[in-house]
Amino acid sequence: MKTYTAVKISGKPDWSKVPVLPIDTLYRDPAPQVKATAQLGYSEEALHVRLTLSAPTIRAEETGKYGMPCEDSCLEFFFSPMEGDLRYLNFEFNANKCLFLGLGSRIEDLLRLTPDEEPIEELFHPETVVTDTYFEITYEVPYAFVRRLFPGFAPASGKTMRANFFTCADNTEPPHYLCWSPIVTRPEPRTFHWPYDFGQVIFE
Repeated sequence: MKTYTAVKISGKPDWSKVPVLPIDTLYRDPAPQVKATAQLGYSEEALHVRLTLSAPTIRAEETGKYGMPCEDSCLEFFFSPMEGDLRYLNFEFNANKCLFLGLGSRIEDLLRLTPDEEPIEELFHPETVVTDTYFEITYEVPYAFVRRLFPGFAPASGKTMRANFFTCADNTEPPHYLCWSPIVTRPEPRTFHWPYDFGQVIFE
C-alpha cells in the first residue's frame, strides 16, 4: 500500500513545504506527455488540497453544478474519512471549477451531492491557475462539511485515513487516466471508484 504524510498547516498553506505526491500510475491508455501531482495538508479546520496537471491540451468546457468535469482535463481527490467505513467522498474539478462531488462505497451506489445552501466558492474556496497546457487547483475541505456525513471525522497527529488521487480526461485527444495508488483488485467495469485500493494518508 502506498503511503503519504499530510503535514500540519497553520494559516495560509506554504506549498513549498508540503510534500509532493506523484499521480503517475498508468490506469489505462498511454499518457507519455501527462504529468500530475498532489499535495495534502491539514489545519485545525480543514483539509488543504493542491493538484497540478501538465498535458498537451487542457480541456475546460463543462460548467455548472450538473456538469461532468471528468469529460474535461480533471483532477480528483477521493478519501474515506473514517477507518473501517468504505464510503468515500470524491472531489473532481476541471479548470472552470466545475465540481462533481460524490458519496459512495463504489461506482454502483455513488450519489452526487449538490450543496445548495452555500456556493461552491464559499464552501471550498477553489482557486485555479490555467494555461493551454497547465492546470492547477487548490481548495479546502472543511471538517464541518465532512461531519455532516461522517460525524466522527477529526484529523489529528498519528491518525490515518484512506485516499487516492487521480487525473483523467475523457474527451481530450488523446484521453488520459492516471492514479496515485494503483487500482488492481476492481473487477470489470474498471473504475477509479474502488476504495479497497486507496492508499494511506498519515497525519503528521
